[in-house]
Amino acid sequence: MPTVSSGILFDANTFNLKEIRISEVRKEVHSLLVNGETIECAFMTVRDQVIFTNKRIFVVNVQGFTGKKISYLSYPYSKVQYYGIETAGFLDIDSELILAFNNGAHLQFDFKTAVDITKLNNLISYYVL
Repeated sequence: MPTVSSGILFDANTFNLKEIRISEVRKEVHSLLVNGETIECAFMTVRDQVIFTNKRIFVVNVQGFTGKKISYLSYPYSKVQYYGIETAGFLDIDSELILAFNNGAHLQFDFKTAVDITKLNNLISYYVL
């Protein structure tokens, strides 16, 4: 099955997603939202962001050395076939969210230990089920 590249690379805790305040979401993302769409929560690596709204997941991938090239990827909840979470363990200190879409593509996000993955599971459940 094909894997969707979120643009967020590496599996080291340095590059795992940490939760950020909604006020820290890149300003241009707000102009990409549709009427009635609100940001529920947001996460960030060093430069990239993953934003969960009430309608979809946005992945903001800042590219290149200067960071002027940015890709915005939108994954609507309506296309999610199934999803799963993996909690952090003793040696594997990150938690994960895995989403599979109707077209067979998969998307995986790795989160820092401090992220409440069950809260994220409840958010995804609310909009997917």
